[in-house]
Amino acid sequence: MRRSLWVVLLTTAAVLLGGLAKAQDAYPSRTIKLIVPFAAGGNSDAIGRLTAYYMQKELNVSVVVENRAGAGGINGTDAVAKAAPDGYTLCVCSTGPITVAIWTETLPYDPVKDLAPISLINTNPLVLIVNPKLEAKTAAELVDLSKKQPGGLSYGTVGAGGLVTFSADIFKQQTGANLTAVPYRGGALATAAVVTGEVQLSFANMSDAMGQLAANTVRPLAVTTAKRSEHMPNVPTLLELGLVQYPVESWNALVAPGGTPQPILDRLANLMAQMAKDPEIQKKMGDFGSTAAASSPKELAAMFQTETAQWEKALSAIGFKKKQ
Repeated sequence: MRRSLWVVLLTTAAVLLGGLAKAQDAYPSRTIKLIVPFAAGGNSDAIGRLTAYYMQKELNVSVVVENRAGAGGINGTDAVAKAAPDGYTLCVCSTGPITVAIWTETLPYDPVKDLAPISLINTNPLVLIVNPKLEAKTAAELVDLSKKQPGGLSYGTVGAGGLVTFSADIFKQQTGANLTAVPYRGGALATAAVVTGEVQLSFANMSDAMGQLAANTVRPLAVTTAKRSEHMPNVPTLLELGLVQYPVESWNALVAPGGTPQPILDRLANLMAQMAKDPEIQKKMGDFGSTAAASSPKELAAMFQTETAQWEKALSAIGFKKKQ
C-alpha cells in the first residue's frame, strides 16, 4: 500500500516537473507585457519601446508596453513585483525605484526579494540644462545667480526617489544653491518646462534633452557622471568642476517579479546581450543620448547591491535618513 502510494506520488511529481520544464522550454508562447514605470515620452519609455521592438522581432510574440507612472517609478515597479513570476510581466526599471528609494521611501516591495534582475539595457548621464535666456553660462555662475535672485531659481523634478530629484538635491546641498523644486510626471515634461521658461533649470536624462539641445532651446552646463559623456564631450562634469562629490548615472534594466524561473531569466538575459550588440539598437540609443549595455542576472544583482550602498552614503551626506 505504502509502496503504491510512493509510486503515485513520484509519478505525479515527475509529470508536474516535466510539465514545468516544457512550459519553460516553450517560453514565450503568448504576449509579454513590459511595464515602464514612467510617463510616455521620457528615457525609460523610449528604451522600453525599443526593447519591445527587439524582443518581438526575436521572440516572435507580441510585446506590449504599458506606462504606469507615479511616485518616481515606485508604482509601476510595485506592479511588476506583485505580478505572476512567469516571465510575461517584466519591468523596464530604472535607478530610483530600486537602488535609491529604498533609503528615502517606505516601499510597498522589497527590491531584493520581490524583484529578479535580468540584464542592464542602457546607461546615460543626466545633464544640467537651463533656459537659454538665463544669464548663467556655467554651473558655478548658476549657483551664484540662484543666491542673488529673489526667491532663488526653480527646477523641474520627476517625483520622489528619482535621479532627477536627487541630482538636484546633491547639487543644492554641496553648492548652497537656492533652488525650488517643481514636480512633473515625466522627464520629457520637466525638460519642456525649461524650454518654455516655466522653470529655469533641470537635471535631465540625456535622452530627454537631446532634441532640445540640438535645437538650442536649452543650454547644457554640466553632466552628472564621473566622466564626460561621449555624446557631449565639450560639456564638463560637476565632479571635475569641483561642485559635487558624488557622480550620478542613470540606467534602465530588464527586471522580472521575484521567483521567476532561472531558465527564463537566463534566456532573456542572453537576448539582452544580443540586443546590446545590435548596430541598429546601438544607433537608435545613441540618437537619444543612451549607450547600449547588458549584463548577466548575477552581475546585475551585484550592481544593485553596490549602487544601493553608494546611494546610502550620498543621501546620508545630504541629510536623508532611511525610512523604516
